[in-house]
Amino acid sequence: MSDLATHLATLDGHLARFRDKGILNLIGGHDTPGSGGMFETHSPVDESLIAQTARGTAADIDAAAKAAKAAFPAWAAMPGDKRKAILHRIADLIEARAEEIALCECWDTGQAWRFMSKAALRGAENFRFFADLAPSARDGKSLPTTDHLNVTSRKPVGPVGVITPWNTPFMLSTWKIAPALAAGCTVVHKPAEFSPLTARLLAEICHEAGLPPGVFNLVNGLGEEAGKALTEHPDIKAISFVGESRTGSMIMKQGADTLKRVHFELGGKNPVVVFDDADLDRALDAVIFMIYSLNGERCTSSSRLLVQDTIADEFHTKLVDRINLIKLGHPLDPATEIGPMIHKTHFDKVISYIGIGKADGAILAAGGNRVGEKGWFVRPTLFTNAHSEMRISQEEVFGPFLTSLTFQDEAEALKIANSTAYGLTGYLWTNDLTRALRFSDALEAGMIWVNSENVRHLPTPFGGVKASGIGRDGGDWSFEFYMEQKNTAFALGHHNIQRLGA
Repeated sequence: MSDLATHLATLDGHLARFRDKGILNLIGGHDTPGSGGMFETHSPVDESLIAQTARGTAADIDAAAKAAKAAFPAWAAMPGDKRKAILHRIADLIEARAEEIALCECWDTGQAWRFMSKAALRGAENFRFFADLAPSARDGKSLPTTDHLNVTSRKPVGPVGVITPWNTPFMLSTWKIAPALAAGCTVVHKPAEFSPLTARLLAEICHEAGLPPGVFNLVNGLGEEAGKALTEHPDIKAISFVGESRTGSMIMKQGADTLKRVHFELGGKNPVVVFDDADLDRALDAVIFMIYSLNGERCTSSSRLLVQDTIADEFHTKLVDRINLIKLGHPLDPATEIGPMIHKTHFDKVISYIGIGKADGAILAAGGNRVGEKGWFVRPTLFTNAHSEMRISQEEVFGPFLTSLTFQDEAEALKIANSTAYGLTGYLWTNDLTRALRFSDALEAGMIWVNSENVRHLPTPFGGVKASGIGRDGGDWSFEFYMEQKNTAFALGHHNIQRLGA
């Protein structure tokens, strides 16, 4: 039996219970159907039905928020070492079910097995990292002055809402949920409606690991129903969201009446800038990996290639040759490098930008077409001869879609790189150290990699500027969002107090 056939057979066994019972919510420790009935989730691979999924509404969100509120005092008061132990048990169970998680994620999202096979392990690593920080998550500082001793402390903000996207949903969910739980917050999770499957697996794992009822609640549903109700609910004190910039703006408006704090990790139109003194072979590998891996459906993808004009022709020739060799296919085939787009809605969006690029006068150098009659497969696409005012240079496509522009010198490269509304990441390839320092300092982005692709180190801050987000994930930056800071000042003696009316 081939690896693909083995994966399909194993997957079928994991999906059997969801076909029978559907993908349910988990509220207050109990499986619950959606008060809005059910909606269908289909695989982007062949458009087949995966399962019926609970359609949560405002009523379900209200029940989940109340459960989170009721569970919050005891969870917040639990000693950090005990929270640490529970979070490590969650990590253990994620590792034990890593294959199941990966198979379900591939089938639900279309992501290739070669990337998802380790995504669950990355999720376990997230839980372990924040579990180990849990005992110190609420540590404060002593800030003395001549007359006073200032003692700062941190306390969890309360029940929080976590809204996660459909690209690599399991890993991104752990990235948000693990620090919230480690900090002592309780959680209501609303996953993207396009990819509900592994969110349910995470909820089951958390429940099995011993999280008290109500500490972690799952409500599936549509954004305009369950999502909106979560962002407006008065018992939810903060919203952590990953997704489109436009949706982030809507969430900020919806949470305004209840003065909710928000943390947004939003879109990007990230530049990868290749100077003629760079290691061009390594730069080529990085350019291809950062736009075409994960089907191009990643916020940190290097979707704009800025290549110096002195090497552009040579670089484009090698780039086209490599793009045409990328293996598009079934995501559960270990040889596959790119799978299908998540959903017909998103497929239509990506295809529409191919027409836009042609109409704007860019050259379609590779790809640009659908593959097959079933599933939402798009051939890896490259446009060259673009300029920075084109829509394909300004707007986030979020697919295997690369726009290439050329520049003459450092000043022009910087101007083009900073010309979009976004500012999530930037990638710079040069062997000139002083140029690397100048350019990275002036580049408008929250994260920059020099002579590297996106290599993530968990303690470092992750997030963007401009339309790419508000706030940072990673290490103590995560805890700052989920905590309230308190300062208590103790007088050390009889300092002078002004006497009014004496």
